[in-house]
Formats: sequence, C-alpha cells, structure tokens
Amino acid sequence: MLEAVRDRARTYFEDAPPAHDWHHVQRVDRLAETLCERHPEPADERVVRLAVYCHDVGRTKEDRGEIDDHATWGAREAERILDDCGADAATIERVQHCIRAHRYSNDVDPETLEAKLVSDADNLDALGAVGVARTFAHGGAIGEPIHDPATPPAADGTDAGLTQYNHVHKKLLELPDRMYTDAGRDLAADRVGFVREYLGRFDDEVAGKR
Repeated sequence: MLEAVRDRARTYFEDAPPAHDWHHVQRVDRLAETLCERHPEPADERVVRLAVYCHDVGRTKEDRGEIDDHATWGAREAERILDDCGADAATIERVQHCIRAHRYSNDVDPETLEAKLVSDADNLDALGAVGVARTFAHGGAIGEPIHDPATPPAADGTDAGLTQYNHVHKKLLELPDRMYTDAGRDLAADRVGFVREYLGRFDDEVAGKR
C-alpha cells in the first residue's frame, strides 16, 4: 500500500513550485525515517510515511489561491487516496490527523507520536541549508523581494515577513521551539545554527564588509 499511495500522491506535484515539490516530500520522508529510528518509543512508521506522502498534496492549490488551507484540504483528499489504495478506516483517521497537524500556521496540535514526528520532519526541511534555499525559491516564485534594508525584521509587522530575509528571521529562527521530539530538537539546533551563521554573513555582505 505504501508504494501505491506514494505513486498516487506524486501526481499532485507534477507542476509544483520548487519549495514544495516532490523533492521536498522525499526529504521529509528521509527525515521522518531518521526521527523514527532515534525516538526511544516505537512509532507506527507506516502511518508516518503515508502522512508524509500526502501532507502537501494541496499545497499547489493553496499557492494558486484555489483553496484556503492545504492541510485541511489535503486531509480530505488523503482519505480518498488511502481508501482507493485499501487502507482501513483507523489508518485513514490517524493519517488525516497527522496532515491536519503538520501545518506551521494552523491551530491543530499533534496529539499522537506519529503526528509529532511528521510535524518535526516537515519543519526540519525548512531549516538549515535546504531551508534557506527553499525560502528564497518560494520568494522568487511569488515575486517577493529578497531583502529591503528600509524594512528590517524589527520594523516588519507582518507575520510572514515582507521580504524573504525577514521571513527567515520571523519563521525559520522560531522553528526549533516548535519541535515535539528530542531527536527533532537535536537536528533543529544544528540546522538553526547554520541559519544564524548565514544571516551573519548576509548582513556583512549587504553592509559591504565582506
């Protein structure tokens, strides 16, 4: 069933922008595998992987303005995918919760270990070298500026940031505090360290110091 769901889910990413394409799903899958291996309590890895495959099936629709919340829509669509692939009702419900709870900006807290692992894996892919690359790729896709010295992060009253530089400050640097597992926190601490180093270098280059 895993392969069947993976193949079905992949069709939703044929025209996805680079920040949320199928490569993102593959990276999250590998991160989830690492987190499962490092967590002291066993998780249902099948539920985790099914949720990872389906967690962003609605992301492109949201980016286009066709839906409001890709996590809510994705959970509904995952039910159809999983049912078609032979999943039982209990598995579908558990996967749906993981999908609803993975989104950074919603108010659904993960209530199961599997949902916590999916959330941590997804947030980890927004950190480190990959996370920085994804941030600027997304900004380019939607036409937002890289940086505006006239609007520093402290003066930016928006939630997501008016520039991608501000987004890194407002969102990426907060991600370690959103980790639910010790393994996730360990990886996040390393990845956010790189992000801070990158921002320091960015500031120096903007100032003409390097």
